[in-house]
Amino acid sequence: MPSSPTTATLPIVQAQALGPLWPTVDPFLFCAHHDDAYPAGNGAFAPAVSLEDRQIGSDFSRKDGWSMYHGDTVPGFPGHPHRGFETVTLVRKGLIDHSDSLGAAARFGGGDVQWVTAGKGIVHSEMFPLLNATEPNPLELFQIWLNLPARNKMVAPHFTMLWNERIPRLVHRDAAGRATTVTVVAGALPGAPAPLAPPPESWASQPEGDVAIWTLHLEPGAQWTLPAAQGQGTRRMLYFFVGDSLRVGPQDVDRHAALEVVAGQDWLLTNTGASAVECLLLQGQPIGEPVAQYGPFVMNTQAEIMQAMNDYRRTQFGGWPWPEQDPVHGTEARRFARYPGADAEEQPPKA
Repeated sequence: MPSSPTTATLPIVQAQALGPLWPTVDPFLFCAHHDDAYPAGNGAFAPAVSLEDRQIGSDFSRKDGWSMYHGDTVPGFPGHPHRGFETVTLVRKGLIDHSDSLGAAARFGGGDVQWVTAGKGIVHSEMFPLLNATEPNPLELFQIWLNLPARNKMVAPHFTMLWNERIPRLVHRDAAGRATTVTVVAGALPGAPAPLAPPPESWASQPEGDVAIWTLHLEPGAQWTLPAAQGQGTRRMLYFFVGDSLRVGPQDVDRHAALEVVAGQDWLLTNTGASAVECLLLQGQPIGEPVAQYGPFVMNTQAEIMQAMNDYRRTQFGGWPWPEQDPVHGTEARRFARYPGADAEEQPPKA
């Protein structure tokens, strides 16, 4: 594992081991990688095994390779509030059921991305229904929290879906024909189609934000040049989480790690191992404002946190229009989104 170099020409500023929560830099607040080997379901969306010895309501045990989180029968996160930031959820495997206080609902997965601007306040649930009653129900996702600048912390909440089929990808083959695939959730990438539009009040929508969210897949031996960020002062984290070894410029990384890399230069990435390498990249221009956080509220001052708590007690951020705190959207492995009002989208089911 490389140490923090003092030479400006080395790409890796610092390297940190990957734990349950991955380290982030401004403008990002939080990054969690959930990788749960859920068993077969019981026909009612819950695990068909005993939940004994789990702390139901707050189970992060990873017992048998999975957790119930805050769910009591269905795994996941029943209704809970947010204010002052955004959640970006990238699903690699499995399906998630979303419901919120705007009346929006969705079932998504298999490469889809959900982007929610909490703004002045939203309540939502994220449940992981186990639809398959005869085989395991693996689930893997990233949940990323992106901060909002003070001027946008009290904007109207917003919910959108970025469907897997529409997300731009760049496939690059090096001189030996080995492929690197870059999936562009946010942020322009030279050679790739234009990214889908993030929510209108997002820091990712501001030209000065220089926000990028990419996933990288490098075949064994593949080489690809990570292009320099556009903004001066942009910070960049490269999370190496799958594979044997990775070389960033001249520096070798032999274990999974969160790598803060110099953003203002191009760096050649090389998969030096025998298996595929996968990375998540988060970058952005720092917002550079004070951060006051209390659980699901992220503001600039403690007084604003107290106001958020009082507002939620008083208004429930508009109330909860669902009969349960943990809604599940049926037995079919369909992908859909129903937006506030009448608009709805239906996507083909994942194979």
